[in-house]
Amino acid sequence: MILHYKCPSCGSDMSFDADSGELSCQSCGRHENIANYPEELKTYTFSEDEAKEYHCENCGAVLMTAAETAATRCSFCGAGVVIADRLSGDLAPAMVIPFTISKEEAVAAFKKWCRKGVLTPRGFMTADRIKSITGLYVPFWLFDLNSRVQVNAVCTKVRTYSDSEYIYTETKFYDAYRDINLDYIKVPVDASEKMNDALMDKLEPFPYDQLKDFKTPYLAGFLAERYNYSDKELLSRAKDKISSYIDSYTRSTLSGYQTINYKSKDIQTTNVKSDYVLLPVWMVSYDYNRSEYIFAMNGQTGKVVGKPPVSKGKVAMWFSSIAAGSFLALKCVAFMMGGGFW
Repeated sequence: MILHYKCPSCGSDMSFDADSGELSCQSCGRHENIANYPEELKTYTFSEDEAKEYHCENCGAVLMTAAETAATRCSFCGAGVVIADRLSGDLAPAMVIPFTISKEEAVAAFKKWCRKGVLTPRGFMTADRIKSITGLYVPFWLFDLNSRVQVNAVCTKVRTYSDSEYIYTETKFYDAYRDINLDYIKVPVDASEKMNDALMDKLEPFPYDQLKDFKTPYLAGFLAERYNYSDKELLSRAKDKISSYIDSYTRSTLSGYQTINYKSKDIQTTNVKSDYVLLPVWMVSYDYNRSEYIFAMNGQTGKVVGKPPVSKGKVAMWFSSIAAGSFLALKCVAFMMGGGFW
């Protein structure tokens, strides 16, 4: 089942507008509140094989989609469509963070980010070779985790003192035991097979106070995917994401010791709750020097991540300046040691 959202005034295609947070008509400019959008104006199209194709209500074209596609645009007429059957039952997201950065704002923010590159080539900094910029709702699981941490350690405190003849070092040994209960709320793990995990991790944090109950109109005019991996399959990755925080907190409870030697450390992490959500990401394809570079932008905060090209000339100048600075510092030290200031 395919959903189209039609304008009550002119019947043209409507899509979600990041600036207003409402559905906006591409032709006449009318805005409609998502909560009040008339049910009778939703246009449904049915197809025999929904996992592979759908028929566009606007132009009648038969378009192929990947099985995980949940929202897309018609390649022929540009109409936004939502594939509702791929967002129902177990595949229905609990919540969504809508886009608040429009496509125009995303392009401007990306160009500004490119100009800040210290070691990027000048040609890249102009940001005039953007091939495409696509608004995509990426499927994530948000985990609420509880960790029970039990630690046994031998710790030492060292004290040095002296008298008129000797310097003494006193070392005291302590048996330390910690029983810690930790809660981690909304640990995000992207659930799309296509997305680069490292790139998605760097987009964090998302403003989770902006989570809304899921409604299909939020997807109109954007691309969206449903999850490829269940919360059970991604639980181990969620645990890995909090492991460094557990270690850091555990060590903070053992402050004041010079050395800490763990005899045993038992960590039991359980999944209290996991929610399937869609988070907004602008994907940018950039063509530079016959190579394609992929960047991602947080659709709420504007944070840009990705690996830009590096100018060999700028790198050489950077190392030269460091070498020159080091040489000058050594020269100053030599001058001082030679009595230059006396």
